[in-house]
Amino acid sequence: MTTTAITLEPVPYAALSGWADDDHLAAWDAFLASCQPILDAAQSGTKSGVQKPSLALLDTCQLALLSTQAGKPQTRAGAKAFFERFFQPHSVAHAAGTGLLTGYYEPLVKGSRVRDAHYQTPVYKRPIDLVNLVPESERGAKGSVFTHMRQTGKGLVAYPTRAEIEQGALAGQGLELMYFSDPVEVFFMQIQGSARIELPTGEKVRISYDGKNGYPYTSIGRHLIDDGAFTSESMSLQGLKRWLKADRKRAEPVMWKNQSYVFFRELAGSQAESAMGVLHISLQPGRSLAVDTAFHAIGTPIYVSSPTLTHAVKGKAFNRLMVAQDVGSAIKGAERGDIYFGSGDQAGRTAGITKHPGKFYVLVARDFANGQTVVGDTTGRAP
Repeated sequence: MTTTAITLEPVPYAALSGWADDDHLAAWDAFLASCQPILDAAQSGTKSGVQKPSLALLDTCQLALLSTQAGKPQTRAGAKAFFERFFQPHSVAHAAGTGLLTGYYEPLVKGSRVRDAHYQTPVYKRPIDLVNLVPESERGAKGSVFTHMRQTGKGLVAYPTRAEIEQGALAGQGLELMYFSDPVEVFFMQIQGSARIELPTGEKVRISYDGKNGYPYTSIGRHLIDDGAFTSESMSLQGLKRWLKADRKRAEPVMWKNQSYVFFRELAGSQAESAMGVLHISLQPGRSLAVDTAFHAIGTPIYVSSPTLTHAVKGKAFNRLMVAQDVGSAIKGAERGDIYFGSGDQAGRTAGITKHPGKFYVLVARDFANGQTVVGDTTGRAP
């Protein structure tokens, strides 16, 4: 079975290292978090990625949601049986041959709604003249081209770069959402795509990605490695942050090499209860996976195996059923995954040292109507 230059080979569940020991109930909760959003997207015609969820996956989501409405609590054994009955695991094979896992998290940062002597660096709301050239769910898959531009009376033009925005290109337009004391923290908030903000009153609020200026993401960590400031082995999120904070004049032009700039919105109501992935999916710590939707549909369960990734699970190999629930401009490839580790400093430390080889086993929904499993909706039918 093939899709977009990858091959999916069916394997038994016995081939998945650690499958029997996983917490399938936690995976069930993550799967449910995706179901209503992908069903709503399919119903409304909203694009959820280059690869669309198959009709079989949508049907399986309907069954899962109906089972929760019956009122009987799910169990770990029941969740395991559900996945084994309704999904067939497939090993991913592709030209690159190996996969790569990294991590991301939701920073907790002190900020203010008003500018004062301490809080000087703004983050901005989405400008009204910003237009999407691709759906947000495809910005990772198509991250090498402009994903957003500015609408003018004469047509579309490139938006200001990070350097131009930080030097005042959007000042005076009333777009300032919040203010922060440290531009380096703002830079990392934008890379992570969300943040939990502690206001001077002690109140905590969440802000989340709401578009970008359209430029492809550039890794400043890779730039500093190439420049000799770090080795590949010594580079980590924490090390990079310390290097940038040690000398702000030195840091500024380095951060400007990443021309991509993210806009935010403040979450409210039920959305504010957790960090949000694509399609406003509530992210589940340790279970949500950002993927390249050129290869994997949002909502797809993916068993991730990494024998060397041991710092995330108390010295044990990382073997876990996760769900494709997010995208990212740097997440490109058939076996490229970004693990969401949760909120706060500990999650940040875990994410910051995650850069490990990983193996994907895609759980493909069984199409009971046709007696087969399917990777994507290749029929052209609307659900």
